[in-house]
Amino acid sequence: MFGPGSQFDEFFNDPRWALAVVRATVLEAAHPQIGAALIDNSTFVAHPWRRLQNTFLSLRRMFGADDDVRQREAARLNRLHARLNGTDARDRPYDAMDPEARAWVVATLFESTVTMFRLSGQPLEQRAMERLYAEFQAFLVVLGDEAGQLPPTLHEFWRYYDRVVEEELENTEAMRIILYKLFDHLPAPPLLNGLPTLWALGRAVGGPVIGAITVASLPEPFRRRAGLPELLGAQTLMQSAYLTVGLARFLPDGWIRAENIADLLALTPDSDDPRARTVRALHQKMKRAGAFLRLVTPFATEPESGPGSGSGPEPAARGGMRRDAEEFFREVLDQTGDGYLDWPDLAAMARELSTRLDLDEPEETRLYNAYADWWRELQSALDTDGDGRVSAQEYAAAAPSLAGPALIRVAEVLFDVTDKDGNQRIDADEYRALFRTAFHRDTTGTGTSGGTGGTYTRSAFVKDFLSFMSGRQRSTPYDPLLAQA
Repeated sequence: MFGPGSQFDEFFNDPRWALAVVRATVLEAAHPQIGAALIDNSTFVAHPWRRLQNTFLSLRRMFGADDDVRQREAARLNRLHARLNGTDARDRPYDAMDPEARAWVVATLFESTVTMFRLSGQPLEQRAMERLYAEFQAFLVVLGDEAGQLPPTLHEFWRYYDRVVEEELENTEAMRIILYKLFDHLPAPPLLNGLPTLWALGRAVGGPVIGAITVASLPEPFRRRAGLPELLGAQTLMQSAYLTVGLARFLPDGWIRAENIADLLALTPDSDDPRARTVRALHQKMKRAGAFLRLVTPFATEPESGPGSGSGPEPAARGGMRRDAEEFFREVLDQTGDGYLDWPDLAAMARELSTRLDLDEPEETRLYNAYADWWRELQSALDTDGDGRVSAQEYAAAAPSLAGPALIRVAEVLFDVTDKDGNQRIDADEYRALFRTAFHRDTTGTGTSGGTGGTYTRSAFVKDFLSFMSGRQRSTPYDPLLAQA
């Protein structure tokens, strides 16, 4: 059911699956419970590339050959989902642990994979389709849900799928954001940071095309009921896109492995990953291309970032640049992108750190509890109108309150969970697990006083964390971790 030789493993690296995953995400977001959970808790608006990379990492763990890794990931996902509950804008409750909602997530991935082949003019054979369906059923069982949440046979699945599409899906806010806002405002991946002209050109062309392709691929009954406009010629465009993207599967295998592409997009030029040398060379070439495009295109873009801007590898101490309060609020604190700071934003930070460090339950709970204490401290100090959240204006008026005792506790707990061997120092491997960047360059380049003998002391770690979180100083290691998309 899992690992090399499985049907899923065969399809996972098919480049057409990128289009299929976007389609599946839209169908997930159209489910009222899932859409509400995404709006209230997800970082997909503010940090889409980080969300994409974490999704690939989770799928790799769940469908890999190592059963212990799979069980750990299933437990982590269940802990994550257990924390996501509330009420939507119409006061309807949602719960990410709801078995029917979780089954629908799995159903959309399966159905969109099948649709991917149909739209490419290569329908799956019945045997391959049944095998793939059995693997997705097994995926649900690993999560601990009853197998019966998905129909037992493929024949019954299609009746179940049609019923949910026709009776339960809605034109939710989360779905509209994905279709009409996300691609139009998609921030550049780290690979293209500092190249706004080049990115603006690609986004201006690609955003509307991806949106039109996705809408055209959705089930027709739902498109009509949700009032989704379909552009003239969109069906032809959609089929052409699936056929064209499908040609990439004939490239050498290493070029199109999904995790390699996701990792490359997230790779910062200053990383000590061997691929960073190629990224740096590619980045310089694209920067020259961007300069040329600024001369010949009318795109209005933000200024190219320079040394110390936080977008490139230049350490902040050498550039001497700081964010203003508005930038810091938007880029660091407002993780969900709704314009306010509240508990889901800090929970998203804890979730990202827990995922990077692959924490077990006790350590993960300590980190979440530390962030919860910080949120209570912030709410007490900054929420002047008592609405349960902090606006950018409230934050700017009392920004020094960020550096309270609870934030120090967050830094202490983060140091403890990063220091895997408990020797009170973070070595290069531990540091890299958290930041995914070069150890020596970051610790010495940013003026850290604790990089002694190739290690990072507790006091230096806490000092740098507080400097970033309260001083709004741009930081080579912390920007990719918490600020960049």
